[in-house]
Parts: sequence; C-alpha cells; structure tokens
Amino acid sequence: MQKSRYLLPDLLAPGLRVVFCGSALGAMSYRLQAPYANPGNKFWRALHEAGITPRRMQPSDYRELLALGIGLTDINKTQFGNDVDLNPDHDDAMSLLRKVKRYRPSVLAFTAKRPAQVFMREVFGTRGPPSYGAQPERLGETRIFVLTSPSGRAGSFWTLEPWQELGRLLNTHKMVQN
Repeated sequence: MQKSRYLLPDLLAPGLRVVFCGSALGAMSYRLQAPYANPGNKFWRALHEAGITPRRMQPSDYRELLALGIGLTDINKTQFGNDVDLNPDHDDAMSLLRKVKRYRPSVLAFTAKRPAQVFMREVFGTRGPPSYGAQPERLGETRIFVLTSPSGRAGSFWTLEPWQELGRLLNTHKMVQN
C-alpha cells in the first residue's frame, strides 16, 4: 500500500519491463502532480526517441506507462526540487530495494547518476559514481541501468546514447510484462 507521505504515488506493478527511478520530483512536477513535467526535461522525448514508447507522451499521460510495462519512482519520495536542494537524509535506498524485490521489474533504470550512486552505495557498497549504461550488479533477475539525466539543468551531460542502449535491450530481449 502506498504511503501517504509520498508527494506523488509510485507508478508500479508486478513484472514491469522497466522501472525508471529519479532523484525526486522537480518543482514543476510537484505543482502539476506529473513526473518529468518541466518543459526543459527530455524524459518523454527520450522514451520515444529510444524506442521505449510508441509515441511521444506528455507528463499528464504518465499513468498510461503501466500498460506499456513501464513504472516510475524516485529515491526521495518526500521532497521536491533540484538535487542540490534535497536533503540526503530523505533518500531511501532500502525502500527502493524493497519495491524492486516486490515488483521484480526486468530493469531498474536510474534517470541520473545521483540516485544510482545513492542506491549502489547503500545496497552493494559501491564507491564512486557509476558509469552510464548496464551495470554488472543485479537484484535477482533485475538488471540495473544508469541513464544520462534528462533534466534541463544537466544539459551539458546529456546524450541520448544510454537511452538508446536501454531501448535496444528492452526491445531485443522482448522484455514484456509477466
């Protein structure tokens, strides 16, 4: 059952192809109650251009992702804003680990290095930032993937390539909902 303290409920179900995990809601996403809602955010465009969704969706369409085998969550579910404004005490890697074990997606894809690093440090004891792309660690059958941040504030680090690599992985292996 979803905890009411969350600013926006998770979009999760058993056996998803992929669950995307960000740091936290941005300010506009919190105001609009829709993930990746800032017009400068490349999330929705990247999903389509990488072949993960059949069309370019809008933030208000986010609930439709479940039908495509896609889920959404954040490492920090109780705060919103830019990464630099978030209190790391609100990061909850263990809660994310429980969600992955419960829902068992084929892939857990972090939409930036920050939430991936927090999770990898807490769960696997990994030091330093992870590389982009597929990670050697797994959680049971769940693969772990790190993407470039789609945030407009992270534009200097942006490249679609890791998103395309994830799209190929999801489509080549015909990862479908259980």
